[in-house]
Amino acid sequence: MFGRRVMVVGTGYVGLTTGACLASLGHEVVCADIDAGKVERLRRGVVDIVEPDLAELVSEQTSAGRLSFVVGAGAALGAFEDSRPAEVLFLCVPTPMGAGGVADLRAVESVIEEVGAELAAGTVVVNKSTVPVGTAARTAELLERTDVAVVSNPEFLREGSAVKDFLGPDRIVVGSDNQDAAERVAALYARLGAPTVLTDAASAELMKYAANCFLAMKLSYVNAMAELCERVGADIGDVTEGIGYDRRIGQAFLSPGPGWGGSCLPKDTHALLQVADSADFEFRLLRATIDTNTRQRQRIVDKVRLAVTGKRTGSLSRVRLALLGLTFKAGTDDLRDSPALAIAALLRQAGADLVGFDPMLRGPGELDGITLASDAVEAAQGAEAVVVLTEWAEFRTLDWAEIAGVTKQPIVVDTRNIVDPATPRRAGLTAVGLGRQQDTVHQT
Repeated sequence: MFGRRVMVVGTGYVGLTTGACLASLGHEVVCADIDAGKVERLRRGVVDIVEPDLAELVSEQTSAGRLSFVVGAGAALGAFEDSRPAEVLFLCVPTPMGAGGVADLRAVESVIEEVGAELAAGTVVVNKSTVPVGTAARTAELLERTDVAVVSNPEFLREGSAVKDFLGPDRIVVGSDNQDAAERVAALYARLGAPTVLTDAASAELMKYAANCFLAMKLSYVNAMAELCERVGADIGDVTEGIGYDRRIGQAFLSPGPGWGGSCLPKDTHALLQVADSADFEFRLLRATIDTNTRQRQRIVDKVRLAVTGKRTGSLSRVRLALLGLTFKAGTDDLRDSPALAIAALLRQAGADLVGFDPMLRGPGELDGITLASDAVEAAQGAEAVVVLTEWAEFRTLDWAEIAGVTKQPIVVDTRNIVDPATPRRAGLTAVGLGRQQDTVHQT
């Protein structure tokens, strides 16, 4: 016996996680995608996305008959048991950042154009993708259906823990001007027992941007604080530990790094700026957050320059650097808006020769001018500095003595502060981190 009949359009991180998890909650779910090859792989239980527990969940729910896959949104309409219509349609299609930071809604509009007229009366259309304020109203206009309600139900999933986040959410947000439709969508998640916020569509849409932009501000703040710690001789680890015990602040998102990136924060911060601009509001705090993040990448390059040459303006021409970590965060193979790649581009512009290693991108090969190595030791061969850019746990336990033995200069610049500085120091390496007292590399 199934719960609701749910149609999910899009099988990316959000769509596939949404489909598989809703199926695990007892609903009958049909996922549609325009990529026929991808659909065929999913039918065979092959999940291209690197996401813990997702492949197992897809296989389990497919075998149980609660989850299926079809090519095209139109095909999904008649794919339910006994050809009954879908009760809820989730839009989980890409909404990438377009010109000027405006979200590109063409994929959303395309789905509505394809299936809008064919939806059964009473169907609820749910915007799950992150979309600008007003998209629910725009979707309703495109539908031209008074018998089909539109609901905003933003996702709050982190890559690397998407399944965990979906099945153990901090909250469920559902927004609509149609109370009955909002309650029907909220009921899909009833088994999770999570706090539920029922609101209007515009507030729900803004909530997702507000959450992500707040996290971006928190990260930019801690990166700025790390720089201040270096200037005054304080330790960022102790500072963030101390303030993190304050329940008003919390421990999350207080780790300094090379800057924030990925598929969400850059897109959402720029999109919220567009919302503010359209409302004739100068959001200076958010603009400063973005500017601080851009500056952080150059600050990392300057830190590498200083470590290698002894001068912040020293030349990196033909300097071989080993980059450890290229994905935007650990636990994923996602390279979108990766701060590691952004910093690599700046280093390459400065003339450096780059060799990189990432657990998800083992060499041989090349990526954006970076020669890919098969392991960290190979990457470090002949390098004048080893630069840690992604917080992969395995980098904590590298054989730093072996790495020190193959480098041209025994220097490690840890932009994530994930390696205990004492470990590379015992191996004879100079350790440089963020927001803490630095080893002396050269006399300036």
